[in-house]
Amino acid sequence: MSTYSYLSHSEEDTKQLANSIASFLQKGDLVILTGDLGSGKTKLTEGILTFFHLEEEISSPTFTIVNEYDSSQGPIFHFDVYRLTDSSEFSEMGGEEYLNRGICLIEWGEQILDVLPSDYLQISFSRSYEDSDRMLTFTAHGKHYETLLSCLPFLKKEDMK
Repeated sequence: MSTYSYLSHSEEDTKQLANSIASFLQKGDLVILTGDLGSGKTKLTEGILTFFHLEEEISSPTFTIVNEYDSSQGPIFHFDVYRLTDSSEFSEMGGEEYLNRGICLIEWGEQILDVLPSDYLQISFSRSYEDSDRMLTFTAHGKHYETLLSCLPFLKKEDMK
């Protein structure tokens, strides 16, 4: 398991980072976004969707659970599972059926890890309350995501302890 970090100084910085990540995403990729409310999960998602020229269609799936976007690379599914009480609700809504059909971005995905594949990219957000800085920690679960992260030269590799 490889871990990298990135210090974002603004929303625009986070969106530019997302643009770089998006250039490596492909059908079947799973990205789990974790962190407190307002820490930048949705901004990163907006940046990814902007890479695929979907900026005019972006809306939050907080109440709908999932938004589907059609891109030239295939469908992109943006989940917000904050309102789910447990992973069984994700299963009942057919959530697993989305996973291999396109790129899946799941905000609050740590709540449903028990029903997700073991290979995924996790991006954890923490924020500084004094300024607009956000620390993003990237954890690769699986060889594919280790390779993806190694292609992003601006990430700082963390020493495993």
